[in-house]
Amino acid sequence: MECNRIYFSRHAIERMFQRSVSPSAVMRIIQEDDQIAQYPDDQPCPSTLLLGSDNDHPVHVLVAREGHSGDCVVVTVYRPEPAIWNEDFRTRRKS
Repeated sequence: MECNRIYFSRHAIERMFQRSVSPSAVMRIIQEDDQIAQYPDDQPCPSTLLLGSDNDHPVHVLVAREGHSGDCVVVTVYRPEPAIWNEDFRTRRKS
């Protein structure tokens, strides 16, 4: 994902700490840009859900990108739950 600058929301920092995901892992996931969902109607900026890994465990990173500046904000970071996501961690299981 192309970002001029990357900022971390307070929420993202708290979740990264709780889930033992390093900032360097998040930065790498953003650079790898494996997009699994787009949310164009998110406010205040459209966001994208990215899939990556950290220590061989899947990680989802939600990033909002401001169109004019190209700056990105990491909104949240989490390890997807196998009960909610299919084995590829790219699609949600059907209820």
